[in-house]
Amino acid sequence: MALLGVPLAAQDDAPLRLDVARFTAVYYPPDALLARSLLAGAARADSFPWLPRPRQRVLIAIAPDAARFRAWAGTSAPEWGVALAFPESRRIVMHGRAAGSDAGDPQEVLRHELAHLALHERLGDRPPRWFDEGYASVAAREWRRDDILAANVALALRGAPSLEQLDASFAGGSVAAQSAYALSYRAVTELASLDPERGLSLFFEYWTHSPSMDVAVRRAFGTTLAGFEHEFQTRTRRRYGGLALFADLSLLLLVLSVLLFPFFIARRMRDRRRLAALLAADAAAERAEQASALAMLLAEGGVAPSSASEAEAADPAGTLPVSSPDEPTSGLPQRRSDGVSDDGTVA
Repeated sequence: MALLGVPLAAQDDAPLRLDVARFTAVYYPPDALLARSLLAGAARADSFPWLPRPRQRVLIAIAPDAARFRAWAGTSAPEWGVALAFPESRRIVMHGRAAGSDAGDPQEVLRHELAHLALHERLGDRPPRWFDEGYASVAAREWRRDDILAANVALALRGAPSLEQLDASFAGGSVAAQSAYALSYRAVTELASLDPERGLSLFFEYWTHSPSMDVAVRRAFGTTLAGFEHEFQTRTRRRYGGLALFADLSLLLLVLSVLLFPFFIARRMRDRRRLAALLAADAAAERAEQASALAMLLAEGGVAPSSASEAEAADPAGTLPVSSPDEPTSGLPQRRSDGVSDDGTVA
C-alpha cells in the first residue's frame, strides 16, 4: 500500500493482496471476485501485438470507491477517467465493482492499461500520446471506437485533425477525448496496415534503435510521417465523414418530423372540416336548385301548390310569385258573387 500513498491505518477494512504470475492486485474484500477474475484474464492473455512478451511486474490497485480512486490516481487524473497506468512505477489504478455503467468492461479496461506498460517497457517515453493511446486501444481490441467516428460530424465538416492536434485533444473534455481515442485507434490501425505481413513489428524494431518516429516510419514503411499523416486524414474523412453527415442529417430529419407532426395533424383536421363544410354547402345548393326547378315546372303547368306547406316545399327559396286572393289566377275562369262566371256560364 505504500506505492498507493495511502497508509493502512487510514482504511476502514484491511486491504487484501493477490499474486498471479507477474501481476499483484491490491483490493478490498467486496472486490475479491473481481480481482481474481482480472488477474486470471491478464495472466491468460499476457502478450501484446508486435511486442515481445513483457517481463516487468505490475501492481494493480482496485479502488473500492470514487474517493479512493481519486486519492490513488492523483489530481492530474481527468474527471472522466476510469483507469490510469503509471509506467515509471509499473502501477495501474482502476475502479472496482462500485464503478458506474460508463466504466466499461473491466477486463478490457485492464488490458488497455497493461498495453501502455508493455509499450513503455519496449520503447520508453518515445511514443507520443496519440500513438500510446491508439496502440492500447488496438491491443485491447476496442472495436467500438469506430462507432464514435461514424457519428462524428466534425470529420465531415472539418476533416481529420493532424497528429499534433490529435495529441492535444486528450486535454479536452470527455467528448473531445473520446473522439481523440477513436482517431488514435484509427491512426495506429492505418499505420499497421502499411505492412500487412508484419504489422508494426519491424517498425518497433527500428524505433527501438532511433529516437525519431519519422526515421522509424521511413525505414519500416518507405514513407514519411508527414506522408502517412496526410493519407490518414484523407482516408479517415472519406471513410467516416459521409457516414457522420448522413447520421446527423437523419437525426435532424427525425427531430423535425417530431416537431412538425402536431402541425401536420392540425392541418389535416382543418382541411377535413373545411371539406365537410363545402360538401354540406354543395348539398344544400343542389336541394335548393331541385326545389326551384320543380316549382317552375308546376307553375308552367298551371298547378298551384295546395297549401302553404306545399308551396314552401315546392319553393323553399321563395323565388316564385305568390298570387293574392284579390288577383285572378292566370289560366282559370273567375266567378262573380251573382253566380255568373266571367265566361258567361251560370254556376
